[in-house]
Amino acid sequence: MVSICSSGDNALALLTLNPCELLAVDLNPAQIACLDIRCAAIRDLEREEVLVFLGFEGEPDCREKTYALLRSGLPRPSREFWDVHIPDIKRGVIHAGKFEHYFKIFRKWILPLIHGKGKCKKLISFEQAHAQALFYDSVWNNWRWRLLFRLFFSRTVMGVMGRDPEFFRFVEGSVAERILKRAEFALRNIPGAENPWLQYIVSGNFAPALPPYLESKNFAAVKANLAALHAYHGTIDRLAASPAAVTGYNLSDIFEYMDESLFRTVCGSLLGGAASSSRLVYWNMLVPRSVALCIPERVQAQTKLAQSLFCRDRAFFYSAFHVDEVL
Repeated sequence: MVSICSSGDNALALLTLNPCELLAVDLNPAQIACLDIRCAAIRDLEREEVLVFLGFEGEPDCREKTYALLRSGLPRPSREFWDVHIPDIKRGVIHAGKFEHYFKIFRKWILPLIHGKGKCKKLISFEQAHAQALFYDSVWNNWRWRLLFRLFFSRTVMGVMGRDPEFFRFVEGSVAERILKRAEFALRNIPGAENPWLQYIVSGNFAPALPPYLESKNFAAVKANLAALHAYHGTIDRLAASPAAVTGYNLSDIFEYMDESLFRTVCGSLLGGAASSSRLVYWNMLVPRSVALCIPERVQAQTKLAQSLFCRDRAFFYSAFHVDEVL
């Protein structure tokens, strides 16, 4: 299997499928370093110790000491990366990314202008979608929520806050309206108590919900399968040259950054290394892209499956989810 590395959360979750080999690929060495330090912690620590070290719980003083114990087990590039990012180690590496920083600003400066702490806590407490939808419609969805959300997630503000302008290069229409529409769906239909990403945005941490790779039911399988996971610094289409056929791709939302021509080229490269009946799984956030529509003679969209999964997708900021099967 092949997965976009990102910070490593999804790649590690895929280890629950017991893959023979899982390649986590990324152009950004910082993302590889984020995966490597998670792997080192999972390999050498107990689950509760991993939660403390990564920043889900516990105090910062112990994290630097734990890093000193894990350091020798990191590949040299990742060791050098974290050696100069000790403040991020002490804060907890799960809080170190641009994505997390952006939502920290939203949580600190925007949410208090919309609702008080009590209502924010209530939003992420629901275990039943029906009760949450009633709360959203009757309490949460006021004019301040709609106005400030549209402002904060506009092209202009996201650009000022550090979002790469290339992200919007192929986007048509209102960015904020698309994100708001998807947020409204999630806040009405996906219970907040079991949504780690909503928990993080609103409260600043994931507890009590956790990313799948750290859930108690999954941790043992992830730990046991770490040897199958290998990080690769480069572009995902280069892996098509591997002699082993790929049976599954997690492509995240990489197609957002490609024009139509490059998208077709990358699709062709990926299919060149894909086994028959393999699946390509990916998201669209703002730019519509479909491998099945791009190369219909080679790929068939699993539309019903994708839609059923999308309705339960706790990473609610995406506008579409695709599951495409190689013919």
